[in-house]
Amino acid sequence: MNIGQASKASGVSAKMIRYYEQTGLIPAADRKSSGYRDYSDTDIHMLRFIRRARDLGFSVAEISDLLGLWRDETRQSAEVKRLAQSHIDALEKKIADMQDMAHTLTMLVNACKGDHRPHCPILQRLETDQDDEDLTVQPRSGAIARSVQ
Repeated sequence: MNIGQASKASGVSAKMIRYYEQTGLIPAADRKSSGYRDYSDTDIHMLRFIRRARDLGFSVAEISDLLGLWRDETRQSAEVKRLAQSHIDALEKKIADMQDMAHTLTMLVNACKGDHRPHCPILQRLETDQDDEDLTVQPRSGAIARSVQ
């Protein structure tokens, strides 16, 4: 089947199929006499494997390792489990980091009056290296204080 058919059958875009071939993640497809790529059922199976791994957030390098393990019938499942566990650990770290970011932004949004005054704890936090939880608004250095009427 041609690349368009392979894309539809596997759920991987034609552009990504070409990229995977170019980077060596998958072997180059056979070519028809017309020069068009010709994908086999085995190629489609491999592309589906890659798509499912990408859906789980594995990097191209990790997928390359997974493909190597998948092809190696003498592998030990412990190797696969180690790679998957490492990926879980990285995902959990990203989740924790994102929760920390959301917490900080929530605190900053709650501390911001959102009124006509120019002082804003959100911008102040972005302007400084302040890492503590003190969200009191300080005038910017060089800012001209306005009198509130």
